[in-house]
Amino acid sequence: MTHDHDLVLRPTPEQTEAALNPPPGRNGGDLVVETLAGLGATTVFGLPGQHALGMFDALRRSDLAYIGLRVENNAGFAADAYGRITGEAAPLLLSTGPGALTSLAALQEAAAASAPVLAISSQIPGAGLGGGRHGYLHELPDQQASFRGVVKSVHTVRTQSQIPSAIAEAWESALTAPHGPVWVEIPQDVLLAETALPVVTAVDAAPHDLPPRPELTAVAADLLANAARPVIIAGGGVVRADASGKLRQLAERLDAPVVTTFGGKGAFPWNHPLSLQSWLEDRHTTDFLEDADVLLVVGSGLGELSSNYYTFKPRGRVVQIEADLGKLESNHPALGIHADARLALSALLETITEKRRDGAAADRVRTVLDLVRERIDAQELTLEQQVLAAVREALPDRSASFWDMTILAYWAWSAFDARRPNTMHSAQGAGGLGYAFPAAIGGAVADPTHPVLAVSGDGGALYSIAELATARQHDLDVTWLIVDDGGYGILREYMTDAFGQSTATELTRPDYVALAESFGVPAARTTPDTLAADLAKALATPGPSVVVLPALLRMFAPTHLG
Repeated sequence: MTHDHDLVLRPTPEQTEAALNPPPGRNGGDLVVETLAGLGATTVFGLPGQHALGMFDALRRSDLAYIGLRVENNAGFAADAYGRITGEAAPLLLSTGPGALTSLAALQEAAAASAPVLAISSQIPGAGLGGGRHGYLHELPDQQASFRGVVKSVHTVRTQSQIPSAIAEAWESALTAPHGPVWVEIPQDVLLAETALPVVTAVDAAPHDLPPRPELTAVAADLLANAARPVIIAGGGVVRADASGKLRQLAERLDAPVVTTFGGKGAFPWNHPLSLQSWLEDRHTTDFLEDADVLLVVGSGLGELSSNYYTFKPRGRVVQIEADLGKLESNHPALGIHADARLALSALLETITEKRRDGAAADRVRTVLDLVRERIDAQELTLEQQVLAAVREALPDRSASFWDMTILAYWAWSAFDARRPNTMHSAQGAGGLGYAFPAAIGGAVADPTHPVLAVSGDGGALYSIAELATARQHDLDVTWLIVDDGGYGILREYMTDAFGQSTATELTRPDYVALAESFGVPAARTTPDTLAADLAKALATPGPSVVVLPALLRMFAPTHLG
């Protein structure tokens, strides 16, 4: 009798011959790149270092495209964006110690944003492992410990035969919902040693599905179908699950207003009659959400920003669909459904029937948006709205944009129409500086068919100015808008509001136009009145470009301080 588990894939004669006579000159690094290629990777990001040279030498014997950035953290941001845009695990090759540690801030952002990044680092030679202080270059007592609290999973290799399985296991982890960064480390001597192992040809690492439990979706469907005032909060999990179509179907079926979180931009059409847009940092929106008798939260943990700095206190029943188990009911009691957003929304659609629409929900949405508009208009923030409108006018609908932690980005979180899902990305997950331009490089590599926009303040721009060389070297179609206000503008505001004056926020900065041109990147200085035209011209011109806008922007007043 034959059982399924007895079946094995038998090699072809050609595979047998190749296995018995592998090409000469291969090392452990070849096993790394062969495994990545076998898993479907086409592009890797990174920065070489002495301990990792075995991997980088193997790249020239592979068909993988290599995008080398100038700083490891920026390479991590580029891989993060590539993973967000493609939905694939983005390989990130790093060296031991300082090189690896420099990527930590980028990996924290990838973890917060659920971006699938497969970081593969070298390690000191195996003889130095075990906690002793041998004095190897780049030595750490426990390199893995520096990453365990940041990445989704850690995978350790100590022999060449472990390489394919460890990388496949990490790949599967990165792409199983919730997506996230993973860490693999391989000793230098394992990477450098010649290998007699056959070429890696058959690697399987299919991510696991995360379906909802049917008894939970039955209860959720009943609650939503019988709700008088249902409302939906759509987070980044909707975008990552490619579930925006399902979300719209459900919202229309329930006649339920939808607000998108800053990570969920584009998950619901901005100008839809049921769209509350993204004004989560507004008390009028918070009040509206609190008034819902059933609140469906999809793909969000209702963290600090999504809850208007934890001032949101729901009075009705909360149903939360979330792939990250740690976020389930972490901030509010709920009917928690641990599931991928697309699968859970599909299950609800199978049960919930169309509600009779009387136009009341759309009227309530218009009232809230009118109140938000009145509040913003009363603050005389014409310049800020003009600049944001100019960016929207210049940016093609299909182009991705990447935003640093800067005042214009804070405006964009609430007020920018992303128009399409998975096109607007920012560093609001972890909140570190320097994300926009290297991420835009990764976005341009992921989709070279459309120009890409990066938006930074001058403070954030100085974190990643070296990557102008990367953009020029690879001739990437990235336009970088730098809003130059002579300092860390948002911190200047925070400190002035809190203490009456700011400290350590003012910056001596270079001439960004001349600096960009020194890299061979065309640049222009613009004004608020000419920004739309100058930005559109830069985006329409192939290759990298920089547009500098000297402007002092202000934030709209917060509503969470009472």
